[in-house]
Amino acid sequence: MGAGVIASGGGGSGRRGRRHGGRARPMSEINVTPFVDVMLVLLIIFMVAAPLMVVGVPVELPKTAARSLPSEQEEPLTVTVTADGRIMLQTSEVAGTELIDKLRAIATERSSNRIYLRADGGVPYADVVTVMGALNRGGFQNIGLVTDSGGPSMSREAGN
Repeated sequence: MGAGVIASGGGGSGRRGRRHGGRARPMSEINVTPFVDVMLVLLIIFMVAAPLMVVGVPVELPKTAARSLPSEQEEPLTVTVTADGRIMLQTSEVAGTELIDKLRAIATERSSNRIYLRADGGVPYADVVTVMGALNRGGFQNIGLVTDSGGPSMSREAGN
């Protein structure tokens, strides 16, 4: 489809079907093909880019049969304990001595006191509990532990 001209037909007054001194009237249809092409390209770009937007620190989370928590309005605040013992606040590394002060500063700006703790499965339990205590002292009482799904279940039906 392209823009074109349509000759108007008609009449019999001796002029071979043209009106207005030989002018043709423009087409009044909208060409939507370029619009559809652009939308399809943008759709493909977003479909390819969306999985790459997941940002995080790579850790081997323990597996559990627990259900996931409902999502919230604010961006979730995440603290990660890596396999080598480093503490990450979102994606930046934080020294253990600075963690409580940074959490207190963040807690004053947020409306929610929910925070997610991700810890590598190889990290000793005592280290995870120490970080949980720091999260609590930093002003976050609602601590969610992040795990991978599909792990062992305590029920008898599952056979574990």
